[in-house]
Amino acid sequence: MENTKSAPGARATAATILGVCFALTLIGRGSSESFTVFLLPISQGFGWDRAEVVSIYSLAALASGLASPLAGRLFDRLGPRAVYIVGLALFGLGFSLAAFASRLWQLQLCLGIAAGFGLACLGTVPHSVLLGRWYGPRLPTAMAVVYSATGVGVLLVLPLSQILIDHLGWRGAYHALGAALLVLIVPLMLMPWQHWAKGGGGLAAAGTRPLAAGDWTLLSAMRHHVFWSLFSTFFFTAIGVYAISVQVVAYLVEAGFPPLQAASAWGFSGVVLVIGMLTISWLDAIIGRRRAILLSYAMTSIGLVMLWLLQRFPTLWLLAGFLLFFGSTIGSRGPLITAVAMQIFRGKRAGIIFGTISIGSGLGAALGSWSGGLIHDLTSSYDLVIGFALISIWIGMIPFMTVKALRE
Repeated sequence: MENTKSAPGARATAATILGVCFALTLIGRGSSESFTVFLLPISQGFGWDRAEVVSIYSLAALASGLASPLAGRLFDRLGPRAVYIVGLALFGLGFSLAAFASRLWQLQLCLGIAAGFGLACLGTVPHSVLLGRWYGPRLPTAMAVVYSATGVGVLLVLPLSQILIDHLGWRGAYHALGAALLVLIVPLMLMPWQHWAKGGGGLAAAGTRPLAAGDWTLLSAMRHHVFWSLFSTFFFTAIGVYAISVQVVAYLVEAGFPPLQAASAWGFSGVVLVIGMLTISWLDAIIGRRRAILLSYAMTSIGLVMLWLLQRFPTLWLLAGFLLFFGSTIGSRGPLITAVAMQIFRGKRAGIIFGTISIGSGLGAALGSWSGGLIHDLTSSYDLVIGFALISIWIGMIPFMTVKALRE
């Protein structure tokens, strides 16, 4: 088979697939993170406590994590078309039906469970398996591009959501977003997924060297120490990030920033997230994985300290610093974790294996967002929330300092 590197047509196909994965991630993550803008209107409309409203987001994160192995298994058996169509359908229907909700459990079902399952189908598990067939040793760079779509999604969807809320109310905004997501199913169905799922031949094979040999099954992978190292890194890092991120817009509003400015500022973090994703992946090849990862965790920690100072000194300089340090590194570890997992556990069952590892991220995001809301309700302050996030971030860093496969 002709090497993909020397075949312009194949390279163009690989770039097209990367672009589609980027767009789907933008849609999925942007739609999911838009809840940070809806949090205050929903809370004020129903008079619910912060922890009650945040439980919707927590359920979405939990459902996304638990559904990741299912998305991987569905990809392994039916291919990308089925996975991505299911994802868009669940998101579109969940958002559309949420507009009619009058009870908390209804929002938890529509925006939590349905959207969470949809996010898993539009997330990194199917993307990593598909792109791994085309990019091989360049998968870290490809996944960095895909992960950076989260930032673009936040940048575009959050301000758009706030504008829709200002003009249509939160119910009308969900109506509009849900309808748009359902319409996108049509062009998705027309794409040549069967051809794309075959992979890129020489490029995917060249340079891929698994760190552990064998025909992996889920059970054999779970007996490997790297499996649980990746799981724990996903888990604790997600706790720290989501304890804060879901409440950032509300935090900024309470600190004195106007709602649209707060939503736009947090949306702007999408710009620096793109830069951070690509930079950390680039540094991985330049200074080594351990140093690149430690740098990203240090920047995240500095950003959290700036956020703590922001409520005491609400200046644009501190806000910009928080967005730069925290916003640029929110998911910067993701591409490297994905690449390690796909390199070690590659094979026919790569989807379900990486999907199971990704449960850690979903569980951590659910626990972190719910705990952050509960701590805020109990203390009426964000101080302990930020402290809780810092400790979790530092624990998530430990595997990159102690496990050889994660730092080389």
